[in-house]
Amino acid sequence: MKKLPLLLVVLALVAGAAASLGGCSSTIENRDPLGEAFPSVEATSLDGEPVQIPEDFTGAPILLLVGYVQDSQFDIDRWLYGAIDAELEVALREVPAARGAAASLAKGFIDSGMQRGIPKDEWSAVTTTYGDAAEAIGKFTGTERPRNARVLLLDSSGIVRWFYDQGFSALKLKTLETALEGLSTPTGE
Repeated sequence: MKKLPLLLVVLALVAGAAASLGGCSSTIENRDPLGEAFPSVEATSLDGEPVQIPEDFTGAPILLLVGYVQDSQFDIDRWLYGAIDAELEVALREVPAARGAAASLAKGFIDSGMQRGIPKDEWSAVTTTYGDAAEAIGKFTGTERPRNARVLLLDSSGIVRWFYDQGFSALKLKTLETALEGLSTPTGE
């Protein structure tokens, strides 16, 4: 019986320490990065491949669906379903941006959790960012209302040509479709 209270105290201390490590993940005011170059960040796809965003995708447009918290997956899924239903001819990448030291320490745990929920043949379309990379993306878009996905259409040079962060909207999907029509389409995707 004495071991249970000790275990609870240890777990509380560990949880408190983990929470305090996330100090650099404070809220950043939202901003519209339209017309700006997406920051160069290192990421890793769920299948373990290193990815440099946006450099590895230059030459064709790409649609990035950025999420800062696990709860943003619902919004990201709606954007994915909408883009697939609209048959948008663009490469799609989910970019979980786990900010804070605690997230960086839990990278393996977080990635394996995502792998369990995503079919293996889709792992390459999910590129996770942690630490400085996630923080750079957070500064680029802002992190207020973190449950909303940040939807960014980059042109073939990595410039943001369309941006939205207010939650899924069928009407906004139409404006995304129009913006994409003005850009070159990817080859081999």
